[in-house]
Amino acid sequence: MTRSALHFILAALVLGGSAIFLAAEPHSEVFPSRLPLKSFPLQMGTWKGNDIPIDKDVLEKLGPGDFLLRGYRSADQSQPSTDLFIAYFPSQRTGDTIHSPQNCLPGAGWIPIHADRTMLAVAGYRPFPVNRYVIAKEDSRQFVLYWYWAHDRGVASEYLAKFYLVADSIRMHRSDGALVRITTELLPGESASAAEHRILPFAESVIPLLKIYIPS
Repeated sequence: MTRSALHFILAALVLGGSAIFLAAEPHSEVFPSRLPLKSFPLQMGTWKGNDIPIDKDVLEKLGPGDFLLRGYRSADQSQPSTDLFIAYFPSQRTGDTIHSPQNCLPGAGWIPIHADRTMLAVAGYRPFPVNRYVIAKEDSRQFVLYWYWAHDRGVASEYLAKFYLVADSIRMHRSDGALVRITTELLPGESASAAEHRILPFAESVIPLLKIYIPS
């Protein structure tokens, strides 16, 4: 058996096992109080945001949850917009689980041309890995960072997020969690590393605010 086949089987077992366990668990779920994502700050340091409407068909695919899509620009307007998307699911027991951008992006016409991971290190938090993508559609290229966030914990792996989902459901009687995605257009000739350096301060501003909207 090849390594890729083994990886696929293990992933299927994790995802299938998570769904079965969550469906079978008694519905004594805890829902902590939180602020709605629409109240996420419009002004963060030098970045000022504007809400971007989410298409109705996208909302239907996402299912029940709280969603934010907002474009932020720096005060001098010299850099491309940095878009912030947060999808929070209060419960993932009924099949409305977090959708991986790996599945959504190709459906929207974006093709990954580079994918790896990098570490985010923010004061007050343990460094954690995030997914790092360059995607393309026709002549446009975008740089993307995304990760899964629940209970003050960030992970890059969809399967590790599902593992923690089951563990937290047992330990805390909670199945809530979120996807956080930060996207910016790549300037002509700009490298992925340069784009990452450009938006890292923005990502570092977002993380401390997450606990208000995604309960610890």
